Amino acid sequence: MRPWRMCGMAVVVALAATACGGGSGGTGTDKGAAGRAADGFPVKVADCRGARTTFDSAPRKIVTSNAASLEMLLRLGVGDRVIGTGFPPGKGALPGKLGAQADRVPVLGKSVIAKEKLLGSGADLYVDTFSSMGNMGGAGSAPTPEEFTAAGIKHVYLASTACASMAKGPQRDLSGVEGDIVRLGAVTGTSQRAREIVAGMRAKVAAVHKALGEVPERKRPGYFFFDFDAGTRQPMAVCGKQVANAVISQAGARNVFAGCDGDFKPVSWEDVVAKDPDWIQLGVRNRGDAAATAKAYDQAEAFLKSFPATKGLRAVKDGKFLRIGSEHTTIAGVGNAETVERIARTIHPDRFPAAR
Repeated sequence: MRPWRMCGMAVVVALAATACGGGSGGTGTDKGAAGRAADGFPVKVADCRGARTTFDSAPRKIVTSNAASLEMLLRLGVGDRVIGTGFPPGKGALPGKLGAQADRVPVLGKSVIAKEKLLGSGADLYVDTFSSMGNMGGAGSAPTPEEFTAAGIKHVYLASTACASMAKGPQRDLSGVEGDIVRLGAVTGTSQRAREIVAGMRAKVAAVHKALGEVPERKRPGYFFFDFDAGTRQPMAVCGKQVANAVISQAGARNVFAGCDGDFKPVSWEDVVAKDPDWIQLGVRNRGDAAATAKAYDQAEAFLKSFPATKGLRAVKDGKFLRIGSEHTTIAGVGNAETVERIARTIHPDRFPAAR
């Protein structure tokens, strides 16, 4: 099973109001953990159900569940505290120094970290992009809250991903992702750096908005995220509560499956044909090798061109495909803002004149 689809019973990092674009923090006061970080610890964060975790000091030994949370910590400047990760980033997935730093992080699991290895890692914080490990990759059951406590590990989540299916409404902007970065900054004592990262993301998205202007819903091209790695027998749609819906919306497109409930949902090819999207993103994960990744994109495109149910789709006949990695579309990260820009430039080329 794909890790970012396991979001049914999330317990997530809080400052929930911050994750939703503003408001008070997890302490129940107007001055949340992110706002207090400059004053030092303790920092309190709460999960979606109200259970709170207190950090009296910044964690020193961190394990991350996958490349998304690892990248956030590297960008926050605390890579030297990360003692292990699962789902490591593929070769070349992270730019420059970030990639070199990621290569030095011990890989505790090529997919989900085994329960025993995680509990015995010596970590004092586990940052989890997912809401459940029990059904992923045959890794066995996830540690219970009591087991995390006994091992001295505080367990927090990326809310915009792990809590997506529990949200009251769709994700239409990147405030949830920004909230994850702000909270990790508060917990690790790097709030200033977190604010700088968020400011950079907002500037990138704002530039897209300026170029696009106001794009009415009726004029937004229909957009289908084809989750090739989820299999071709039955397509997996990204719904309104998924991070990808926010990315697509901010890029001036219309997610054709925005109306389905939850974050991901199996649909039928008949459903896809009925939507007849204008554009199709070939959702492929980084294979750890540029040639292998390119081959996967080729395979995804070839399938759509040859499959009887899809070869007549408008986007397929017109060759309107986008080759953008799944990770920067469906999982929270700084790359979400870059994906907004890439999609917008592709589907609205007239709004982005070439630099002279």
